[in-house]
Amino acid sequence: MTTDATPRLRADARRNRDRIITAARTAFTDRGTDVPMEEIARIAGVGIGTLYRRFPDRDSLIRAVGQDAFQRVLDKAREIVDSEPDPWQALTEVLLSGTDLHTVVRLSMLSERARSVLGDDPELQRCRDELLEIMDGLVRAAQENGSLWPDVSSGDIGIILSMLLQNIHAAPEDVRRDAPARYLTLVLDGLQARPGTPLPGRPVTPEDIVMNRPNARR
Repeated sequence: MTTDATPRLRADARRNRDRIITAARTAFTDRGTDVPMEEIARIAGVGIGTLYRRFPDRDSLIRAVGQDAFQRVLDKAREIVDSEPDPWQALTEVLLSGTDLHTVVRLSMLSERARSVLGDDPELQRCRDELLEIMDGLVRAAQENGSLWPDVSSGDIGIILSMLLQNIHAAPEDVRRDAPARYLTLVLDGLQARPGTPLPGRPVTPEDIVMNRPNARR
């Protein structure tokens, strides 16, 4: 049986779920996936019981945050590719698109637990594969028109992002908000094609860094 209050209760439940995911996305991105669940509930403004009713354990919350972040990044990448014909500019816009991309990098490259949780999720794999395809396409197109170093891959760019995010926590609090965009802008300037020193080593392929194959190459 339903009542007039049922739609409101369902709307409240959806709002609580969205608030929890938003809080967890911020906490996981800034501090990693081991943030106490009580802290996430506090940031979300809900009780710990409400959090556990929506997400019975940490892994289910990590999965929800991963699905949400990957879909947001994929939607943004599609939008940028559709509206920006210049591949270097499109690549730059995707990489500077904001915190959702940082969340994706944090979960897929900097957390072994998240890699394990998300690696066998078929819907998330679909999003990840399409996103990697978009990034590879932008990298190749930027190389073909002479904008990007010819021996840089999308995997290299992923490693660069992870290195930036891994060390941002050491910056002062008033610097951390803009630090990813600031330092990534410096890195992107260095990735543009121009006479320079040949890079040592080989490019990192997407297969080297996919979530369910953390040790694909040795």
